[in-house]
Amino acid sequence: MKQSFALTVLTAVALCATQICHAEPKKNVNEANKLAREGADAAKNKEWDKAVDLLRKATDLDKKYADELSAVYQQRGYAAASEQNYPDAIASYSEALKLTPQEVRIYEQRAAVEMKANDSDKALADYSEAIKLKPNEVRYLNYRAYIYETKVDLKNSMADTEKVLKVDPKNQEALSRKQRLEARQSANQPLPPPPAARGKSPAAGRTP
Repeated sequence: MKQSFALTVLTAVALCATQICHAEPKKNVNEANKLAREGADAAKNKEWDKAVDLLRKATDLDKKYADELSAVYQQRGYAAASEQNYPDAIASYSEALKLTPQEVRIYEQRAAVEMKANDSDKALADYSEAIKLKPNEVRYLNYRAYIYETKVDLKNSMADTEKVLKVDPKNQEALSRKQRLEARQSANQPLPPPPAARGKSPAAGRTP
């Protein structure tokens, strides 16, 4: 009798534990959905910090909201850049990239802000990452070629310019840059040595 009672109790405990285990994920999902909805509403009202906080909590409970959180970080970055708050804009885009590192547009957005902040080295790195993801994107190649040109790295600027023209032979920006680069390369060429003297110069034949 005692054994039967003990078995019944153990079965009941096991059943309760199973129900709790199943109920917990469902509770988390429901809570994540609620937080995500509130975060979306905050984003609509341009309450970026509140939206980020809510969506971060939602993402902690359910990873499917990572894309939505990344999008809000990007919106916050754009808003900060519009107010010329470049450090906050760059920080927001960096957080977005942690969530969605394959989203090439974020590299472009961050690079544009870095250019406004006069940080051409970081902008160059971001455009390079963007080009890794989209090697034939003319816009990214043109931007990188421009940065190289400003750094007087004529060789790399010309290499990117040629890549643009291979994809789009009539691209006016690339054609203009190529003309400028060729002119600068010619100007940087060392002068040829003077022609060898043939016979005596007229001055040499004169007597003082």
